[in-house]
Amino acid sequence: MFINITSSESGNNKGSSGQLVHYLDKENRLFDQEKKLWFNGESANIQSYKVKHTLDSNVAKLSRNDAKFFLVNISPSQKEIAHLKREFGEDIAAAMKGFAVRVMDEYARNFNRTGIESSKDLLWFGKLENHRYYSFKDRELINGTKKRGEVKDGEQLHIQIIVSRKNITNKIKLSPMNNSKGKNQVHSKKLGQFNRLAFKQSGELLFDKIFGFDRGLKEMLAYANIQKNGTRLQKEQIRILERVAPQQDRARHIRNELAREVGKDCFTSINNMLKDVGKTIDGFLKIMMEPAQSNEPNIHPVDRAERIRRKHQAEQGRGLGR
Repeated sequence: MFINITSSESGNNKGSSGQLVHYLDKENRLFDQEKKLWFNGESANIQSYKVKHTLDSNVAKLSRNDAKFFLVNISPSQKEIAHLKREFGEDIAAAMKGFAVRVMDEYARNFNRTGIESSKDLLWFGKLENHRYYSFKDRELINGTKKRGEVKDGEQLHIQIIVSRKNITNKIKLSPMNNSKGKNQVHSKKLGQFNRLAFKQSGELLFDKIFGFDRGLKEMLAYANIQKNGTRLQKEQIRILERVAPQQDRARHIRNELAREVGKDCFTSINNMLKDVGKTIDGFLKIMMEPAQSNEPNIHPVDRAERIRRKHQAEQGRGLGR
């Protein structure tokens, strides 16, 4: 799951939204298909002229050099798209649009600001797209195998969302580019604090929860971020998690939650990471590798993980875990 926030795909975001709205209508111009309209949490049939007019009218007290809107990109992986197709078939578009509303709920909550509680407090419009196109950033253009503007192969379903800098009442400024995380109280009060990494992870968690997607460790944002930017200790901790291939849902849940906590730098040592699961590396591996049991009752993964932990502690207390 790739979720990103930028200023715009076609020019700056300090003027009218018209250029971006026109650009995101490109599939209606390039392909012989039923015209795709814009959507938000209230309607699925919004005309382009209304999108532009509404966004351009929601700029009270913004200066000439202020950003007027931002672009949120929601792009599931090919594996995630395949999962959605199996689950929803022809209804995949509706499922993705519903997911986008939930993502924008998280976008709103991430500001941690009174009066900004959900997507209903934002002014935003989304466009579902089925294709992506080669640009100057792609390796294929550099080596000459593709031309700029050619359609990319494979499943490319994604959603682009234009969200106004001002909230739905046109009174509150909101900037996802303010990454203060609340450290600068004056700045956060003015623009709202926003943790972009936490927002991206919330989208990943939402996808897994809503659609029942079984995410592998190496498919997690936390894993990728640790490999790229993590400390030596974080990389050592994630290597421990790489050693296991859990057979049960609860064990995979534990491993993935640990990976996210490692990404937040919550553990001072490997033992500290494992102490609430298996006490030692061997104990942790034992829990992780327990075979799946088809006759087990349907218990929430978190509850089952807690039961296993307590059982293991009891065994150690009786001397059975030596």
